[in-house]
Amino acid sequence: MRVRKVANAPVSFGVFELSDAPPPLTADEMVRALSEAGYEGIDSGPIGYLGTGTELADRLSSNGLLLAGGWVDLRYGDADAYAQGLPALEAALDVFAAAPAGDLAPRPTLACSGSPERFARPGGSVPGLASPEWPAYAARVQEATDRCRERGFEPVFHHHLGTYVETPDDVERLLELTDVQLCLDTGHLLLAGGDPVTALRAWAGRVGHVHIKDGDTKILEQALSDGVDLRELMGRGGFAQLGEGELDLPGVVATLDEIGYEGWIVIEQDTLPGRRTVAQNVADQAANRRKLKDLGL
Repeated sequence: MRVRKVANAPVSFGVFELSDAPPPLTADEMVRALSEAGYEGIDSGPIGYLGTGTELADRLSSNGLLLAGGWVDLRYGDADAYAQGLPALEAALDVFAAAPAGDLAPRPTLACSGSPERFARPGGSVPGLASPEWPAYAARVQEATDRCRERGFEPVFHHHLGTYVETPDDVERLLELTDVQLCLDTGHLLLAGGDPVTALRAWAGRVGHVHIKDGDTKILEQALSDGVDLRELMGRGGFAQLGEGELDLPGVVATLDEIGYEGWIVIEQDTLPGRRTVAQNVADQAANRRKLKDLGL
């Protein structure tokens, strides 16, 4: 029987690393809401938001949740900045090590800081790394991957709008140059011009983590026309509630079965703090969980 669990993430409530606003709800309110909605896990969000050490373990255990993983941002395109960020990676791994033990371990979610040009024009229309830059970039991703493995964790790399690994071609190049597993994010791939169902089949052997997220290309097109960046795209609802965008959600679920995927499935609906009330966000994530349950997850 496949081991799969469904989690959610603080980013669905406007709590994420790029925001300097106060959290819209406390960590206790967050874990309680997700537990009551039927989730089995939670992503860490900004390291420390859910607590560290015994505080983290007690908070999750008392609500019946496991830690699914967490975003670790490193600047792989800049050797000095990358080196300066490594202590943050180690700190994140310390947090993961303190999480309650379960049949699925947390997956460190490696991701790169954004490309300013792509952040301003997300969606794959802006060129990324030049060919000569890829080997050094990938070597740093591989080093971070190996560091995680030395600590007993199997990391995944998260392709993401507004970064150097945004388009399907970028993902292909990274997979060629490293052995890191992939965090396939259906919403980010959809808005970067990819087809999540096709990608799941093509990269089946490398998919180690899945973020299920819907996307609305009409909102993306309007955002590009208005000259707003990735942050505002999220605020406008570019990542829609499941079933309200263009993601083939039944196709994604069927393909996960087809490829025999085991592991975490993290529902996300990236948003900005203050664009919707906390009650609306809680209701959205409960509805998202029901949609997956209706499809057998």
